[in-house]
Amino acid sequence: MRLSRGLRAASIALTLLAGAAAFGAARADSGTIRFALLKGGWFIGASGGDGALFFRDKVYPVSVGGLSAGLVFGASRTSFHGTVTHIRSPYDVTGVYVAIGGGAAVGAGGQVIVLRNEKGALLTLSGRQLGLQVNVDLSGLAITVK
Repeated sequence: MRLSRGLRAASIALTLLAGAAAFGAARADSGTIRFALLKGGWFIGASGGDGALFFRDKVYPVSVGGLSAGLVFGASRTSFHGTVTHIRSPYDVTGVYVAIGGGAAVGAGGQVIVLRNEKGALLTLSGRQLGLQVNVDLSGLAITVK
């Protein structure tokens, strides 16, 4: 059976495109991240902190900042640590992460959160929270790799 030139070219292009997509997904890498975040507010909250990204045997400093709105009361400090997946370079971690969540800390508490940015980087974090805080809010968190 003979294929027309157009059909043959289309099938070759689709095969190459599928191979490139599989190669790109296979090359996605992962790392670990840790940062401390100070958060405080009264209906509108602000947060900020710094930490480090560990990727391919190198350490990259990161800064973290954000805003939240909703029911926010009090202040806390959370030390987060976890994994970053679906990245090809450390700078894929830079971006804005949005979360809807809630929690409370009276003295000490824990937090677990999963976030994704516009580049597809996926953060899976857990942390220990210290302070007095109650929140049910929409939060935006910006992470910058320096």
